[in-house]
Amino acid sequence: MVNRTVLAHRLFTGISRRHLACLVEELAASWQAGLEGRRHAARGGARKRAAGAGARHQMVFVDRLVATLIHLRHDLPHSVLGLLFGVDRSTVTRAITEIRPLLADRGCAVPDRPGLRLRTLADVFAYAHAEGVDLRLDATEIQVRRPPAGRGGRRAFVSGKKKQNTMKATVIADWRGRTLWTDALRPGRMHDATAARNEGIAICFQYFPEVEVLLDDGYLGLSRDHRGQAITPPRKPRPGALPGRVEQWERDRHGHSSDRITVEHALADHKRWKQLMRWTHRRDRLPDTYRAIAGLVSDRTINA
Repeated sequence: MVNRTVLAHRLFTGISRRHLACLVEELAASWQAGLEGRRHAARGGARKRAAGAGARHQMVFVDRLVATLIHLRHDLPHSVLGLLFGVDRSTVTRAITEIRPLLADRGCAVPDRPGLRLRTLADVFAYAHAEGVDLRLDATEIQVRRPPAGRGGRRAFVSGKKKQNTMKATVIADWRGRTLWTDALRPGRMHDATAARNEGIAICFQYFPEVEVLLDDGYLGLSRDHRGQAITPPRKPRPGALPGRVEQWERDRHGHSSDRITVEHALADHKRWKQLMRWTHRRDRLPDTYRAIAGLVSDRTINA
């Protein structure tokens, strides 16, 4: 007979058994350390009972991890997950709250470098410099709930492009569309180039002058400030230009678009997870959710 954890994993998570086993091995120690730290703080000192005494967990670590993966993948309500695992809704809520930050802090996997993960923008530039990799950078927006009336900063989430309340994520991928990094999300009203600057991309360009990043037209300011490194599509010739010049511009623009399209494929991989189609929960939990999903996607794509 197949137990609930195995059945839930097969039906809902969308990841392989090998991937799940690696996650369990990687995160179990961190989860246990965090648990003991919270217990130590609650006790105010060292434990007085022998290890193993006291109540048992209703959800073991593997169940907690699988429940979190299902929640990220399909956005199932906590009450439904409680029925699936035979526990109360609050137990599932607590489990997801514990596991989601662990997944978010993993960073993104690197092709052909087992055990190496990229967590910061500087890590990505250092990797690109060492391996001679050209980067592709783009931003995507996730629709979020409108802030309550009268709350300060309400207009900051209104996107000028989508005309909706959104939060913006900046993502970097390589030439094969494999996710290498994603930032802390910004309010949707912020410009794409401003979001990249706030993450320190100018300093990275300064310390890694050989790294090139392919961008779209939304990053023309970066292209002007960092010529030869921040590469945007060629500008359209002025009216009356020679036909040969126009044809050359069309070829160059098409070639740039073909090289940069892989980051769009990476963004599409992220949006296959239902929680990133439209975020209906608290906005302060979206950054951890996006980084957790990006890390899980990167685990799969490095083997593609």
